Amino acid sequence: MGLMEHAIWWQVYPLGATGAPIRGEHGAPVHRLRRLEHWLDYVVELGCNGLLLGPVFASVAHGYDTVDHFRIDPRLGDDTDFDDLVATARDRGIHVMLDGVFNHVAREHPLVTSRPDLIRHVDGAPKGWEGHDALVELDHANPAVADLVVDVMTHWLRRGIAGWRLDVAYAVPTGFWRDVAARVRADFPDVVLLGEVIHGDYSGFIHDSTLDSLTQYELWKAIWSAIVDRNLWELAHALDRHAAFAADFLPATFVGNHDVTRIATTLGAPGAGLAAAILFTLPGMPSVYYGDEQGFTGTKTEAWHGDDEVRPPLPPTPADLSPLGAGLHRTYQEAIAFRRRHPWLATAALEVTHRANEQLAYRLVGRDSQTAEVAVDLASGSLQATADGDHLRYMQA
Repeated sequence: MGLMEHAIWWQVYPLGATGAPIRGEHGAPVHRLRRLEHWLDYVVELGCNGLLLGPVFASVAHGYDTVDHFRIDPRLGDDTDFDDLVATARDRGIHVMLDGVFNHVAREHPLVTSRPDLIRHVDGAPKGWEGHDALVELDHANPAVADLVVDVMTHWLRRGIAGWRLDVAYAVPTGFWRDVAARVRADFPDVVLLGEVIHGDYSGFIHDSTLDSLTQYELWKAIWSAIVDRNLWELAHALDRHAAFAADFLPATFVGNHDVTRIATTLGAPGAGLAAAILFTLPGMPSVYYGDEQGFTGTKTEAWHGDDEVRPPLPPTPADLSPLGAGLHRTYQEAIAFRRRHPWLATAALEVTHRANEQLAYRLVGRDSQTAEVAVDLASGSLQATADGDHLRYMQA
């Protein structure tokens, strides 16, 4: 099986996780990125083999306002810090994926004035992105922009990363991605290209862009919403669609990330455990957002500082975590271990076999006729999964 089919990612927002100031401090490098090395054994013990890093490049504030794609943000450190993290991760069998922001750049990016032909303009002025005046869009109709993106992607692939999460991929023409992907794969045929896509024609996007995967937001929404509303019809409908997507490509699945309210805030720790158990019994390439496995809480808002709560600092080491998260952590370990024992689940065919308000059952069939049966019961807050005589049981406390 390739990397995508056995990858389980631990997603981290580095600026927040390392305690870097999001606004201010742009001086000499501060070697915060090395703090993540203290968490690599924890990642392995959790059952993950991938580290999906949020923005690490020089930026103005939150990382998605890039000013230099070829330089590590000095608030995180420098090239040596990055190389050491990648090497230390590799020693533990952990692959690293980077977050590539190639739809827009910060208004302060040197290209805005030195290469205005690379920037989209409206009425003679750089075009802001989705109402964010601090961000300006790249002109993806200019072949030189594709050249830049290929240069950036291959530069960091040569430094040892395994792939790219492509920020707001939905806002970039699929033909642009198709061209870039072909050129990057010419040198790195095993690269993983994951596009951020919120809604729309998932299969069509994959076909037209030739990216490997995209963010399965439909499934994310249905998992938490069905539990909150005690309406498993919603999840059943989403699973029917997920089955069709998974037959076409390997969706990136999750119950939390850096852009949404924490799952434990939405569902409480018991509900968050049920959501995780569901996640790891479904086809796809799953990820865990750092701290979700410990019951971290935080609400995403539309205020100026609206992301801060969901992007908090980690303690210095795993030993400094609160013991209050231990129960949920064990739930994640058990669910991931079940997935590890049955890696065929990543590409299994999925069929809903029973649906009701508070009960849901589904069957998974592997390429070699392996089978798994999963039953979810909201009345008892439980999930039971059986695969080839092996069992996963989750019961809310």
